[in-house]
Amino acid sequence: MSTMPNTSHVDSTSQNVTVNQQCLNFVAATMMSGSGKFLALISAYVLSRVVHHLLRPLSQPYITSDLLIGLLLASLPPVRDSFANQFTLTLDNIVDFGMICYMFVLGLEMDPYVIFKSPTRHAMVAYAGTLTTFIIASAITPWLHYSRHTNMVRFTISLSIYLSGSGSHILTRLITNLKIGKSDIGKLGIGAGVHSDMITMFFLSIGYIFVPMGDFATQEGIKGAIKVGSALVIQTIVAAKVSPIFMNWVNNENPEGKPLKGSHLVLSMAFMAVICTCAPWYGYNSFMSAFMAGLFLPSEGRISKWAINKINYLLSTLFYPLFFFWVGLKVDFLSFRAGHIDTWGRFFSLVFITTVGKVAGTVICGLLLGYHWPELVALGLLLTAKGHFHIYFAIYGLRKEIIDVTTCISMVIVVFLTIVHTPFLVKHIIERARQRVPIHRMALQWLDPSSELRILLCVHGPHNLPSTINLMEISRGTPEPGLLVYVTDMIELTEQLAATLVQGEGVDSMTITDKSVTEMRDQIGHAFQAYIDDNGGGITLSRMLALSTFSGMAQDLSVLAEDLMVSLILLPFHKRVTADGTLDGGHPGFRYVNRKLLRNAPCSIGILVDRGFGSIEKISRSSLTNVAIIFIGGKDDREALSYAGRVARHPGVKLTVIRFLVDKTSENAPRRVNHRASVAEQEEEMKLDDECFAEFYERYVAGGKVAYMEKHLANSSETYANLRSLGGQYSLIIVGRGGRVNTVLTLGLNDWQQCPELGPVGDVLSGSGFACQTSILIIQQHSIKGQLDGLSDEFSIM
Repeated sequence: MSTMPNTSHVDSTSQNVTVNQQCLNFVAATMMSGSGKFLALISAYVLSRVVHHLLRPLSQPYITSDLLIGLLLASLPPVRDSFANQFTLTLDNIVDFGMICYMFVLGLEMDPYVIFKSPTRHAMVAYAGTLTTFIIASAITPWLHYSRHTNMVRFTISLSIYLSGSGSHILTRLITNLKIGKSDIGKLGIGAGVHSDMITMFFLSIGYIFVPMGDFATQEGIKGAIKVGSALVIQTIVAAKVSPIFMNWVNNENPEGKPLKGSHLVLSMAFMAVICTCAPWYGYNSFMSAFMAGLFLPSEGRISKWAINKINYLLSTLFYPLFFFWVGLKVDFLSFRAGHIDTWGRFFSLVFITTVGKVAGTVICGLLLGYHWPELVALGLLLTAKGHFHIYFAIYGLRKEIIDVTTCISMVIVVFLTIVHTPFLVKHIIERARQRVPIHRMALQWLDPSSELRILLCVHGPHNLPSTINLMEISRGTPEPGLLVYVTDMIELTEQLAATLVQGEGVDSMTITDKSVTEMRDQIGHAFQAYIDDNGGGITLSRMLALSTFSGMAQDLSVLAEDLMVSLILLPFHKRVTADGTLDGGHPGFRYVNRKLLRNAPCSIGILVDRGFGSIEKISRSSLTNVAIIFIGGKDDREALSYAGRVARHPGVKLTVIRFLVDKTSENAPRRVNHRASVAEQEEEMKLDDECFAEFYERYVAGGKVAYMEKHLANSSETYANLRSLGGQYSLIIVGRGGRVNTVLTLGLNDWQQCPELGPVGDVLSGSGFACQTSILIIQQHSIKGQLDGLSDEFSIM
């Protein structure tokens, strides 16, 4: 019997090969598609940061770059086509969860109980702008047909509330980052923005209860509203009354300074999640439920602050670029009907309602409160800023087919326009503030001669007494206008010392009971009082205390100096002179305080390197003490010269001003003066130096009160040699710390610096190779870095 070929086996094998090939092709296509999606999302993150860096000169916030990149990248056909429906659904769920977190932390940062208090000015301005915008929107929007097949009354109210709100989260960050948060208009803008955002979100949350009703007369609609409303009321009661008990227990179990317990952290997050999901179980909106839960949960306490910080960090780092990419996928600009005139009519109507409503309400209310109308217009424009929720609200209406894509795009663009103009508006506010508010520079060079000099004189202990008293004596100037000295004890707060503190009568009043500290303070106080009793005409003395850890002492001294409005802080050097005339290793804690103050102090700084200035006979008007000032150039040297002008008025001081000038004709002079500064900058700085020195020369040198010495030097080597030659000739040498543009005479001195905080000249004079009884006073002029070009951050313009 002949055998037939096994055709069924061959067909089965070929079929398996075909199926396997199809599976491989599907997996490969899926992987390729997934990699493309991943690349698109990564590009959104990277490009948004790059664009933000490019827009930094315009002071634009992150939301501007995130929105631009998200819309542009998602509008590219290859990117849009690569996102299938299944992945878009996943992206929808991710964005919805991110917005729930956003709404929760937005409510958690607000205080709902301010509504029940007497309205502040912030609240009045917020309510006025919100009300006028709501009225104008309610009167205009029904005639423009924004909605599609929905209840006109419900849509009009929702859209009017939407346009009436402000993006407090964005507005607060904008005002803070643009450095006007401490000003009166900044505080008013932040407060009004929070009130406006809170009241509009609250009304939207309450109004959503009635959304499922549809027809208000139907019995089923009423039952649904009662069920959802009851669930929301129960959730609110639990959040407001029950949760503080649990949160306080967790906070007490996890005090500040100790790591959070993992079990307590998990319980807290689970507790917050359960509260947020109470109302949605009965049909309430999950976003509004998260906001209402966060609104009534206690915002104080370690757990709440931890949740706010972590959620905000995750949102700003991961969620926002993804969110705006998702927005770009939802809105198709090719579907925007730009050729229809009614499209632009609706668009400009939205701009008109948002702008005119806020400005009109803010101006009317502000004028009644006594504010200036130009600033009120600027404040109203600031309050038009909207945020992430307003963009999500527009996309939400598109997803529910309440509005068409043209209206949705118009709403997104309007939100963008309310944000992008804010930095330019703030710059206009600052310019007006500069014109109206006098600039107060806390420096000796700008001190009014008719005003008394205020000094914060710091001491570490009794060993600083002789030198600080002599320093105060030569700084006294004339009896009129006089000298106001705040003698401040710098005491480190240790655990042993903290145990001896006793609460005083005031809230912040603490009394030190440690015997060694009290005896030391009494000794310092008696020494200064004895000096004032003997020879204190024109000097007003006050006692202060800086009791803090070394990490916080500089900040405490800065706050103290700012509150007392002093022009100069005088600090002891962290090293002390030894028996052989050299300096010891010093105290690293006090060195840290000095260096931190040099960076952040609100006024000029002086550091005294005492090498016998306190051991000489007490300076008086009948004695004679040789003091010199070295003037090379720069703002710090000009400040030192201003201080020397007060020293020159003391009859017991023989002052010599030594000016170091560049000898350009010398063969040793370098070809280039400065590699960094421009020629124009050098010429401007030299002009300021010449003007300042000419004024000093005419007032003191020309009249014979001050001796003058001029040295022409070619380079830093000659500078070093001349500085070394001054040892022993003077009891005190005053120098500027640095701040020089023309640095040819000090170029290279930095290479051997032991204490950079003293500057190149001060470091040479106080170095180990300068072992003599000449003390050094290094002065740094108040730097306005970190302020608004000389305008205080806390300016008042309203």
